[in-house]
Amino acid sequence: MERILRNFFLFLSKNRFFTKLAKRYGLRFGAGKFVAGETVPDAVKTIQELNDKGMSVTIDHLGEFIDSESEAREAAENCIKAVEAIAEHKLDSQLSLKLTSMGLDISEGLVMENMRRILDVAQEKDVFVTIDMEDYERCEKTLSIFKSLRNDYEHIGTVLQSYLYRTVGDIEDLNQYHPNLRLVKGAYKESPKVAFPDKKDVDDNLKKIIRIHLLHGNYTAIASHDDEVIEYTKKLVKENNISRDLFEFQMLFGIRVERQKELVKEGYKVRVYVPYGNDWYGYFMRRLAERPANIAFVLKGVWGK
Repeated sequence: MERILRNFFLFLSKNRFFTKLAKRYGLRFGAGKFVAGETVPDAVKTIQELNDKGMSVTIDHLGEFIDSESEAREAAENCIKAVEAIAEHKLDSQLSLKLTSMGLDISEGLVMENMRRILDVAQEKDVFVTIDMEDYERCEKTLSIFKSLRNDYEHIGTVLQSYLYRTVGDIEDLNQYHPNLRLVKGAYKESPKVAFPDKKDVDDNLKKIIRIHLLHGNYTAIASHDDEVIEYTKKLVKENNISRDLFEFQMLFGIRVERQKELVKEGYKVRVYVPYGNDWYGYFMRRLAERPANIAFVLKGVWGK
């Protein structure tokens, strides 16, 4: 049943009609649990609250189905405004973004133009930027662009997904850049030709790439809500005398909040991934696909008021 629900919500996440409908009706039906409002001031307020609790943040201006150069440039401008707000309010926050929002499906030239605009401001304001990983079709392009930008900018990282067969090779290939990487399981529906179909294999591969990247001496963000993965990381760093300054745990806004607080109390760095914006539908569906138990919250939000 869980796999059926996952596939159902992943299917819905790609529906353009519902995406447009969601923009029109705003953050209803439970999405507000996972999305910090629609504007930069909304995001700033949420970041401040999390910072006060001892948590770091990375914010993401949500965007799906960018079809024109003007939309991509507008998305880039939103990212720049977010970077400026982080600096203005002296927030403990980074910026995350998707290359499709920057125009990846339109042209590489447009992506590079937008990314350099953002990274120039981020470098000036001392704000770190992470390029989110999307589906397998865009993986190679994303890594190629990251490598190109990494040659010119220090404060930039990207994401690798443990459900892809190629990821161990990618992590070894990227080692020459001494990259700051967020390591995740992956939230897209992929063919068994390119991705592990079984959860155990995905989990085992996540542990494997965490170990490889940390032992290479590179900064590692372990993005998982899985206690087994978290405890594996704790044991790994203890056995290998790895400094806590070399890694952090990352979790999604609104999910396992008490666990986040526990890790902070234990002295670990915790970063919360905080999305904002009115284009929340695709992100929300993927969160339900990852964790079908969240459906109960949605039903409560719809019927409980």
